[in-house]
Amino acid sequence: MTVVTELDLPEIDYSSPDFGPRTYHGQLASARERGWLAHSPLAYIVLDQESGDFFLRARQTAFPGRQIAELFGITQGPLYEHIDANILNLTGDKHRRLRSLVGHAFTPRAADRWRPVMREFLGQLWDELGDTRDTEFVAAIARPYPSRTIAAVLGAPVADAPKLYHWSDMVQRQFDIQALATQIPDIERAVAEAQEYVTSLLDDRRTDPRDDLIAALIQAEEQGDKLTHDECVNLVLNVLAGGVDTTQSQLAHALRLFAGHPAQWQLLAADPPRYAPPAVQEVLRFEPIAPFTARIVLEDIEHRGVTFPAGTIVAVCAERANREQQDGETFDITADRDPRLFTFGAGAHFCLGANLARAELEEALAFLAPRMPGLALAGEPRLGGVEGIYGIEALPLRWN
Repeated sequence: MTVVTELDLPEIDYSSPDFGPRTYHGQLASARERGWLAHSPLAYIVLDQESGDFFLRARQTAFPGRQIAELFGITQGPLYEHIDANILNLTGDKHRRLRSLVGHAFTPRAADRWRPVMREFLGQLWDELGDTRDTEFVAAIARPYPSRTIAAVLGAPVADAPKLYHWSDMVQRQFDIQALATQIPDIERAVAEAQEYVTSLLDDRRTDPRDDLIAALIQAEEQGDKLTHDECVNLVLNVLAGGVDTTQSQLAHALRLFAGHPAQWQLLAADPPRYAPPAVQEVLRFEPIAPFTARIVLEDIEHRGVTFPAGTIVAVCAERANREQQDGETFDITADRDPRLFTFGAGAHFCLGANLARAELEEALAFLAPRMPGLALAGEPRLGGVEGIYGIEALPLRWN
């Protein structure tokens, strides 16, 4: 049996100046042509669907949040405590218990009840544009829309949406290797502020119950078991951190993709109820905003004749796995695709907020497509890095 360290693998260096949003698709495709595995400074990159599914579902692997934090000297303080309690970093019975208690709050039906609120926010943001036929889409819609939605879902004042966006943006940087190298104090400050805010919301709900996600978590019970106060705080913080920046980024990529595929946009605009769900599926497949999902090997594990020793970190590449199908390099909302995607992960740690994110994206595309005929870029997009959440910092658009 060959140990993974003995393999001659293509190198993917995320810190290299020539690795970034403009080039990484091609570099990953070239590496995939050589095999199913590549090497990076921190992890072995898994490039195909079969192997990605294996590592995401294997009981011998776990999310390496604690280990990565320790690599950057994060061993105490609010950020370490948040990482330690994050549901992503829980395994076994602790993880199963939490998922069982809160699963009902994240079903498709639970997400659907917020669709009228989403449409209301989209209408407000559209009205704020006035008669213009061009805008910087991130600032105008992609950023405020999911932050207002999360505010509504949490029962927070909509006026607090800008603060929720800031905290989400900063806390999510715990998954960005580049940010961990330079921004730890800023991330820690955001975690502390967000925890204080969430704690205040929880205290309000215990004395003033409402019909929102926080109330659902407080009331969650199974066979007499309920969430503790700290568990509620951490889960709400996870929803806040994971539910704004990610949806903003995916929506911005959706409009960027459609601006480059006008016939697809016209098709969507002609029949939004029919094409919005497959359009969202295709956007999630083609340009996942989490291109890499990390796992650490807890004990020696073998796959395809290769031994991965305990402590090895692997990064499952959703970007390659999602495109591993017929015409996978083509963006087409009408194509008959394999529905399995790695954009939200897989296995026990499949993203809790996936249904809410899909609902937000479907409502946004269904609302915008008929109102933005002739969608096109009005300038060069300013793309973010791909090491953590792959976002878009600015997206100038115009329409007829």
